[in-house]
Amino acid sequence: MGRPYPALRTTASIATAAVLFAGAALTAAPAAAALPAAPAPAASAPGPEFHDIPGSGGITLKGNVFTPAGAEPGSKHPLIVLPTSWGMPQFEYFAQAQELADSGYVVVSYTSRGFWLSGGEIEVAGPPDLADVTSVIDWALANTPSDPDRIGMGGVSYGAGISLLAAGHDKRIKAVVALSGWADLIESIYSGRTQHLQAAALLGGAGLLTGRPSEELSRTLASFLGSDLAKEGNMIAWGKKRSPAAFLDEINANGAAVMMGNAWGDTIFPPNQYASFYEKLSGPKRLEFRPGDHATAEATGLLGLPNDTWTDAHRWFDRYLKGERNGIDQEPPVQLKSRTDSGYEGYPDWKSVGAAQERIALDGTQRILANVDSGANGGLVMLSNALDQFVKLPPLASVPLLPRAFAGVWQSGKYAAPQHIRGTARLHTTVTANKESGTFVAYLYDEGPLGLGKLVSNAPYTFHGRTPGRPFPVDLELFSTAYDVPAGHRLTLVIDTVDPLYIEHNPTGSQLTFSSSPADPSYLSVPLREK
Repeated sequence: MGRPYPALRTTASIATAAVLFAGAALTAAPAAAALPAAPAPAASAPGPEFHDIPGSGGITLKGNVFTPAGAEPGSKHPLIVLPTSWGMPQFEYFAQAQELADSGYVVVSYTSRGFWLSGGEIEVAGPPDLADVTSVIDWALANTPSDPDRIGMGGVSYGAGISLLAAGHDKRIKAVVALSGWADLIESIYSGRTQHLQAAALLGGAGLLTGRPSEELSRTLASFLGSDLAKEGNMIAWGKKRSPAAFLDEINANGAAVMMGNAWGDTIFPPNQYASFYEKLSGPKRLEFRPGDHATAEATGLLGLPNDTWTDAHRWFDRYLKGERNGIDQEPPVQLKSRTDSGYEGYPDWKSVGAAQERIALDGTQRILANVDSGANGGLVMLSNALDQFVKLPPLASVPLLPRAFAGVWQSGKYAAPQHIRGTARLHTTVTANKESGTFVAYLYDEGPLGLGKLVSNAPYTFHGRTPGRPFPVDLELFSTAYDVPAGHRLTLVIDTVDPLYIEHNPTGSQLTFSSSPADPSYLSVPLREK
């Protein structure tokens, strides 16, 4: 039997969420201007009821239920299920759940297995987590006034990943809102075959502090952080089983309407893998990118404050669970907000975002010594790109002062007019190493007249088993972004070998040479057009 707390209203929810905001930071589409406002409900929904919900395998999940005001026995309301983010308890979505219940939804949120007071161990969106989703839906249909034909899933970060995966495993799910999640777990924390050190350590540490990691997770994380290449195949298989991209056919066959949102600077789940997955979805879909880092774009909404991401999440559920003709399906489905502009831009698909490409030639030969940080780096996980979001302060580097012994530098000419960067920059070059293994990181800067560079994008690359002294080609995607370059500035590519965000694999005494030839010229292709 649930215990009602009718006095726990939205204001209390906001206060609770405020206490949890710091934890949310660890885990973790514009509204249509001309649309008429929805009529206010006749009465606010009562506060949450707390329940022990049976999960899969006999465990108990701690959850809460928000029910619309005046819901009568036998009435049927659309159901939204919200699994919590990594390390977060069941109170995470109080503010948003209250708003959804006020507009007519039954909302069930639960602490994901292995965390806080929920039973089981942390399985990282493995099969037991997906079985939990089915169990929670079954329980909700049996114990709340929920409509079995109108079921949605949503969440932030971990909750987003579970929701996307569940859409391929439970055909009852009709709509999904996945915010700051992942589509490909390996491409998220192991892109360029480089371990994302700070991201993995943050997630691992938060898991230990707030939950009970499974033996499989502990073993996989130890291999990952320990650079155990002999077990790389096992790790990749483990990640694939937890990646919505591996279940694309099932998700498309089930046909749920999928809205995905993420931040340009997400240092845990970078935007490229989300955009690639979005393009392959065949059902109703929407993709939104905004400035910020992991879960910061939607964080204020968890406090009950006005938030574009959550506004569109509600509109998405209203369209595909209530059938409201609110216009969200008539807008361009790809919605972007530049890191340097307050407005939104709409595109028909992701490939249209970076359709215009300009090649910057990387002429000559540059040799750099490894194992020393040149001063160019991607910042700190969760912090640097949040500063970029809120105070327009991305990671900086003084290009003239970068030591050329440890950093390769290539510069474009100065642009006479402002330029838009939208989409994904791609590096093609030829590398010669004096060791069989190595790591380098490519950085794209907006360099001003005084040589101060503002980080536009970056990406790491690691290789193993190469013959020393033998050149080999490299093609590397930098992390997607939307950035405006002022007139009089230039674009500068910097390559070095050490970045605190990543684990590097340069043996002592390593040197890397970057070269270009007439037969195979090196270049940086930038999605650039005049503003």
